[in-house]
Amino acid sequence: MRFRQVHLDFHTSEAIPGIGQDFSKAQFQSMLRAGHVDSVTVFSKCHHGWAYHPSEANEIHPQLDFDLLGEMIEAAHEIGVKTPVYLSAGLDEKLARRHPEWLIRDAEDRTRWVKDFMTPGYHEFCLGTPYLDILLAQIHEVVSRYDADGIFLDIVGARKCRCQYCVAALRADGKDPRDEAAVVALGEQTYLNYARRVRKTIDAVKPGLPVYHNNGHQQRGRRDLVHVNTHLELESLPTGGWGYDHFPLSARYAQPLGLEFLGMTGKFHTSWGEFGGYKHPNALRYEAALSLAHGAKCSIGDQLHPSGLMDEATYALIGAAYAEVEAKEPWCSGVASVADIAVLSLEAAREACPGGQALKGARNLADAGAVRILTEGHYLYDIVDVDSDWSAYKVLVLPDEVPVWPELAAAIAAFTARGGKVLATGRSGLNPAGDAFALDLGVSWLGTNTYRPSYFRPHFTPGALQPASFVMYGEGQLVELNGGDSLGHLENPYFNRDVFTFCSHQHTPGAREDNGPAMVESGSGIYIAWDVFSEYADGGHLILKEMVLHALSRLLPQPVLSTSLPARGITTLQYQQAERRYVHHLLYAAPALKGRIEVIEDIVPLHDVSVRLRLPSGEAVKRVYLAPAMTELPFAADMDGGISYTVPYIENHQLVVIELA
Repeated sequence: MRFRQVHLDFHTSEAIPGIGQDFSKAQFQSMLRAGHVDSVTVFSKCHHGWAYHPSEANEIHPQLDFDLLGEMIEAAHEIGVKTPVYLSAGLDEKLARRHPEWLIRDAEDRTRWVKDFMTPGYHEFCLGTPYLDILLAQIHEVVSRYDADGIFLDIVGARKCRCQYCVAALRADGKDPRDEAAVVALGEQTYLNYARRVRKTIDAVKPGLPVYHNNGHQQRGRRDLVHVNTHLELESLPTGGWGYDHFPLSARYAQPLGLEFLGMTGKFHTSWGEFGGYKHPNALRYEAALSLAHGAKCSIGDQLHPSGLMDEATYALIGAAYAEVEAKEPWCSGVASVADIAVLSLEAAREACPGGQALKGARNLADAGAVRILTEGHYLYDIVDVDSDWSAYKVLVLPDEVPVWPELAAAIAAFTARGGKVLATGRSGLNPAGDAFALDLGVSWLGTNTYRPSYFRPHFTPGALQPASFVMYGEGQLVELNGGDSLGHLENPYFNRDVFTFCSHQHTPGAREDNGPAMVESGSGIYIAWDVFSEYADGGHLILKEMVLHALSRLLPQPVLSTSLPARGITTLQYQQAERRYVHHLLYAAPALKGRIEVIEDIVPLHDVSVRLRLPSGEAVKRVYLAPAMTELPFAADMDGGISYTVPYIENHQLVVIELA
């Protein structure tokens, strides 16, 4: 897989004349060179349903009179650029109007994407209908006739569908189409059958050709759905609704799975389908560096004008980012993440918990909040599921609502028996019934606090804050000590806000009474009685972060990495085994909210950022230098086996390379 990909969208209406009329091999090649592009995803079939090449399995776009796909592949290969080929699998508007009976339907018989045929937009197909055979024929045609370097299939995944084909399949199997669980199970079966048949179709022509099925989200805890792909392309356009916190969450789960993966952003000011929208070059520089820091390669989305002329402004923009990526590639391939902390994804835990699948799609801010706090605290972490190997981690985080069933309890007990520590928050650690702790966290559960909000009084100085009674807006749990030591207690308000009992503008102050422990340390770890991660993701209240950081300072007194990087900075540590070196990434940019869009424009340089590393290998360090400049960086070894160095200057992204003796 290449480092510098462009995903070249080309969804073009049949009502637009002159499709591809301005395409020029020389101009196409010139733009790819200007953008430092080494892989470009080109189109066989778009959401409108048309082919961009002569076709027997489909119909060529009525306004196109030559083989655009073939010419693009030839032009790209001539200059050493790879060409994965795109087919819209889930959408085909041409065919949707001919065969509306093949579309996904909900219980009210509405279509998906747009609800009817009087609303502009696309309609998604059910892959349990005869449409699948047509799609497979289109895929077979592409891999048979063209030198594709991979296949990208878009708008697919496990879907709930109640079209007449799915209803008939459920009833034939003795299932009730009104049973939500049965509909969900059929959707997953339909998707896995589709993926199996795609693989068989491709392998009959080009065995092992890379394939990616794009669903927009890789569901944590469903490795069967992940491993239908040969690699991952993590769609995460920060300005398109994903935000800048989204990619680290996806990447920190993806990298430990062992598949190569791309971070897919876009050149757009907003998102896909935007013509004439451009990010500041610094935004793309940062987003590309963010991919490298998390062990990913890069993909930037663009959309080709219907005329086929590549946009010079876009490739100047992309080139500013990809020139830097190209220079850094030697230190970013064949890497494995180094992490002290494992976050057991709430999404993954719900998937694995018996009966937990009923919560699929339920609100989950806990995973995102954990990523934000750990990133701002500059801890090294991975996102894991119940099938992950936890043996390399020192701390396991159970964010907010992780139920603990017997098998998970046994795995956690084995983790703590080896010296690992647990940080559990909110209802995490309770059994699936939610009426008692299934883990020994030094507390017994008494119930859910009926007061909301309530207050936390720490028995420590919380970072930059002074000791006080801090408001906790979310749900709290009532616990009593059972072998643990209190690190802070609960204070309730005088009363809940009601029509006859209210105080001031928002909520009632605390009554300044100790209503029991609220943060407890025991031999196995620390328990916090509120949903601190979800609350932090939702509101960013500083005390929530300080509670977690204080807990981690006790559970992990000697982390692998510590740094003076500001909170908004990002730091990761990757290991290149073949080269026997560690690569330390430091990034800094401050996104600003402009209206509804979070954007990056200014890159503020940082000076003299201090770092201390305790390398897990315990091996001696031979050399430390900045890459790609190859500037030697002085370092000092200490008595604890760690090293310290100061990074003199960071402008967006800096690599520090630590070579072992």
